[in-house]
Amino acid sequence: MLTETEPATVAGILAEAGWERRIELTDRRRQALAHGRALLARAVRRRPVYGVSRGFGPLADRPADPDAAVQASGLIDHLTVGQGSPMTPAVTRLMVWLRLRGMALGHSGVEPETWEALAAQWNAGFTPVVPRDGSLSASGDLIPLAHAAAAAAGRGQAWLRADADAGAGAGADADGDPRREPSAAALARRGLTPVRWEARSALAFVNGTSAALATSLVNHARLLGLAHAAAAATGRLALLLGSDPVPFSDALAAVRGHPGHRTAAALIRRQLSGARAPDPDRPLQEPYSLRCAPQVIGAVIDQLRLQEKVLLTEAAGCTDNPVLVDGELYHGGNFHAAPVALAAEQHAVCVHQLAYLLERQLALAVDPQRNGGLPPLLAARPGRDSGLAGVQIAATSHLAAIRQRAYPASCTPLPTNLGNQDHVPMALNGANAVADMLDRAWWVASSLCHALAQIRRLQRLTRLWPHTAEGGLWERLAEHTPQLTTDRPMADAVATLAARLEEEFVPRAARPPGGPHR
Repeated sequence: MLTETEPATVAGILAEAGWERRIELTDRRRQALAHGRALLARAVRRRPVYGVSRGFGPLADRPADPDAAVQASGLIDHLTVGQGSPMTPAVTRLMVWLRLRGMALGHSGVEPETWEALAAQWNAGFTPVVPRDGSLSASGDLIPLAHAAAAAAGRGQAWLRADADAGAGAGADADGDPRREPSAAALARRGLTPVRWEARSALAFVNGTSAALATSLVNHARLLGLAHAAAAATGRLALLLGSDPVPFSDALAAVRGHPGHRTAAALIRRQLSGARAPDPDRPLQEPYSLRCAPQVIGAVIDQLRLQEKVLLTEAAGCTDNPVLVDGELYHGGNFHAAPVALAAEQHAVCVHQLAYLLERQLALAVDPQRNGGLPPLLAARPGRDSGLAGVQIAATSHLAAIRQRAYPASCTPLPTNLGNQDHVPMALNGANAVADMLDRAWWVASSLCHALAQIRRLQRLTRLWPHTAEGGLWERLAEHTPQLTTDRPMADAVATLAARLEEEFVPRAARPPGGPHR
């Protein structure tokens, strides 16, 4: 049920929008919906109302179709033009949940019956297939939300999920990817009624920033998990190399004063349990990728705390136009997703910082001049075998691809829509780029973890730098890291370990389906 208090964390939002949860109106929210609808009806009798008595976008000075259902159909149909890969089912489900939550505030004047029909679909697990490309995120995420609106009306496609539908394995293909079915069939199978859109409710649904916001919320959770994974990998590398633990001390972090620094240093120290005295052959000061890891990871954690506040505020607010406030109708621009766009761009910077750190740690791990005398590229038989040469080459490519995608999307817009949308934020484009960057960053993290497993195996063989820290996380991960006694294909191993790392560090609701890591 909707609560009167908002979730305090991104993880809390993801939990509330989980597949097993339900969304229902409280009495207060039900009254707010009815009151807003009555206020809208009064406003339409007194003055022109955008999208209800007038047209859309630059046609707002033209009269709307007198039939509200025809006006709604035209709105949805002309915007159903998205392209590209679909959003994941979890992101789409979160997107619809955010629209339902925003409309329930009562500021949009939507039909209560429409809200109830959408909620019934969401509660039954009905999830539209929505292409992720085509939004400016200016008048909201019009294009993807129009696809969701069409599916709710019985047009388009919906996802079929094994854990939401009857029949073991019914929701996925042979590769584990979710399958699709016609929306009308998905609704009928669940005994659900298609939504009958009228103009104001349809406009309120497509006007929100919820596609960019949902993508950014999921990205945020994956990025925080990546920061924790980077800290764990840093600690493991320092332990295996016999590095001096002083750079990771709380005393050093305390005098700098940043809370993220202290958090990152503590996460790194967790991996140093059981370490012996530092190896006397290690340099007095390690390379920055190891020595400055608490500062880098900590800066990312602090930035995520700042962006979390922005995303939570956006999730709690009304991103619509026009809106009803204290009995008055306001035409404005609450649908402009600039807050989400800037948060996504900070996400992009943070992804790059972590991937850059991890890639440099991988370079340190395979370098015989810096890895404690282990073989070059951690090859079992250098020359006859190439060890992790291919893995490192691919990781370097992934980092370069991350950098290509990190350019701020808000710096790329063009005016459109007959000049009506002359300033647009491109928030969903930015969030989509971050999602792609995160996939690659987890591949880089996986590559480093394969190196860490190979270092430990080589140390056992050569009896270098013994220590007592075993078990737990690294034994679980080692099950997915093949011993490189000879060269072998590593593509599947890198993808599999990337998925396992996300299972360890990312909430289930934010993890991608199996596809992105294969």
